[in-house]
Amino acid sequence: MTTTYVAFLAAFVLPPLAVLAALRVARWDGDYRRLGGIGVLVVLAMVYTTPWDNYLVARGVWWYGDGTVAASLWHAPVEEYIFVAAQTLLTGLWVQSLPVRDDPDFLPTRRDAAAGLLAGVLVAAVGVAFLARDATFYLGAILAWAAPVLALQWAVGWRYLWARRRLYGVAVAVPTLYLSTIDQWAIADGIWVLADQYTTGLSVLGLPVEEGAFFLVTNVFVTQGLVLYAWVVARWR
Repeated sequence: MTTTYVAFLAAFVLPPLAVLAALRVARWDGDYRRLGGIGVLVVLAMVYTTPWDNYLVARGVWWYGDGTVAASLWHAPVEEYIFVAAQTLLTGLWVQSLPVRDDPDFLPTRRDAAAGLLAGVLVAAVGVAFLARDATFYLGAILAWAAPVLALQWAVGWRYLWARRRLYGVAVAVPTLYLSTIDQWAIADGIWVLADQYTTGLSVLGLPVEEGAFFLVTNVFVTQGLVLYAWVVARWR
């Protein structure tokens, strides 16, 4: 029998989230501003992801197995919204458990901003090009959707992030690998199904490249957002 989406969340998302939350409480330093940064990102993630997610479900890029979802809101199941919020919390708490050093003296230059914007534009260009073909449509949708956020974050602080690239890499890689692994399990179990028409058919260790790309860019969003948010808070202080 196919596992339900609720059971998937309960088995694979809530336990690590609970562990990270407990560690955050145990190491609580009284800094509500940093914790508030995660809350802001949860709200932004829900607002930015919901229309995109629902459009792709309505387009038939993926669908859900019979009897796997409890209820739907718009085109997506309620569990999908929970997953988006939970992933943001999970990655956010993970990032804040790492020893990221803030540098309130950092100031981006106009050249930095131009380079960051250009990199975002290049991502958008690739995404739009991929949207033109069915086989690369899902991958193109991910890149085109990600580009505005990446452009903004890179324009503000790509050099700041580069100076912390080792820690940044760990912050992104761990949740991306974990979420990609459980996503592969969910696909194999039939909780959600990707349309052959809109995917390349390429996979890495059994995981469709589109799903890996999605978790990569969303964890980059959260990691960059929190690292740059901490810099803003440090400067404000």
